[in-house]
Parts: sequence; C-alpha cells; structure tokens
Amino acid sequence: MSDQKTDFSPRSSSAEKSNREKFVDLFNNSPVSDSDLVYSQLSLYLSRQEFSRMIFLSDLYRSAIIPTNGTMFEFGTCYGRTAAILTNLRAIFEPYNFTRKLVIFDTFGGLLGTSEKDGHDPLAVDGLYSSGTGYEHHLEQVLSYHESEAPISHLQKFEIIKGDASLKLEEYLKRQPETIVSLAYFDFDIYKPTKDCLRLLRPHLTRNSVLVFDQLNCPGYPGETIAVAEEIGLDKVEIKRSPLTPWISYMTCDFR
Repeated sequence: MSDQKTDFSPRSSSAEKSNREKFVDLFNNSPVSDSDLVYSQLSLYLSRQEFSRMIFLSDLYRSAIIPTNGTMFEFGTCYGRTAAILTNLRAIFEPYNFTRKLVIFDTFGGLLGTSEKDGHDPLAVDGLYSSGTGYEHHLEQVLSYHESEAPISHLQKFEIIKGDASLKLEEYLKRQPETIVSLAYFDFDIYKPTKDCLRLLRPHLTRNSVLVFDQLNCPGYPGETIAVAEEIGLDKVEIKRSPLTPWISYMTCDFR
C-alpha cells in the first residue's frame, strides 16, 4: 500500500513519475521472498527521500529527544511511518526507558477542519489522506510487533487515539495531567488542529521540548505556518532544518 502523502508528488516531472511507476512494478515483481523483504532486504527498495527522512529523525532523536524528559506526540500519522520509526528509534537508543511513551492522534479519515486559512490547493481539503476504514487496528498490530522485538515488551509504550485531535488532546491531557512533552511532531498540514493542539500543549512544554513541523513555509499548506505564527510567534523562535529533507522544520521551546 503506497503512502498518499509521498506517492508521486505533483512537483515531480512526467519523466520522474514514469520512472517511479516502473520502480513500483519492479518492487511488486521482486524475486526476493516476503520474509527476506521484511526482515533484511527492504533497504534494496528504500527511496533516497525516505532514507534521508529516517536519518533526520535518527539524528533528531539522539541529539534532542534522548536528553529531554517526557512523552512523544505525533499529530497526524496517515499510515504510521513516523510512528514506526520513532518506536524503533526508542528501542535502539533508549530500550529500557519505559517512560518514553508515544501518543498518536489521527482521524484515520483524512484531513478534518480545512478552512480559508489553508488556501485553495486541491490537496488541502477535508477527507484527503484517509488511511481507510479501521486502519487504526492494523497500525496497532504493527506497532505492537515492533515493541515485541524490543526489551521490556510486556509494557505497551504507545497509544493510538482516533478522532478530532482538537477535542481528543484536551481529553487526554485532563486524563494525564502529569504530561510533559519531549517531542510533538505536527503533520496535520492544516490550520485549525495545529493551532488548537499548540494551544493545549503550551502548559506541558519545557524549554527543551522539541516541536517538529512537516509543512512550515509550504505554499500548498499555508495554515500550518499561520497557526505557528499566531500561537508561538515566528519572531520568538529559531526555526531549524536539516539538509537531509526539504520540508521538515523543528524548534525547541525556549520561547517562553
């Protein structure tokens, strides 16, 4: 199943799209066995773009997340690739830190709450990027498997919360008032849930909490930048990026 958010970008040329379609066919007709693909040979078909993203997340985890106490949050997961990477990075870099919980919010029905502040790009409409009916159950099985391969696997260290994060995050924080944020990864793309969740998280941020955004300064999704400007203030933070990936930006919360 391809990831709608990266499958043949509209910025790709027709030659690139044709080349990638051929590579997909090559993957679909791979002579490598399924078990070998999953356990040892998947890197054979891993794209440069996705590999770069994984390296970025690894670098960020080691440099900024490990020394920061608290829970990791992912806002908008689609098929869960970031959640799976974070789960495995935790198992690699801090396998015995059972307090490093990962909480994932998604409607699993696509974007929800688009408005005029999100512009008029055809990729910014409610319902886009739906992962399919019941997909959260599949993702739970996948993440449970990854945890089973790590130490202290009898303790579940992730939680998947389905629904409108503008409402569900408020419920979660009331239920877990002790929450401190080590990482908040924002991949909503759009204005309202980004703004709402930033506002709700403010009392739970420390000066070294890390905020990551997938679409800052993105013409197709202006709402994310507007939300950050309104809730944090662009002049209050140092926005950083990695040369490994064109869109992802991050900041530490020393803006208080």
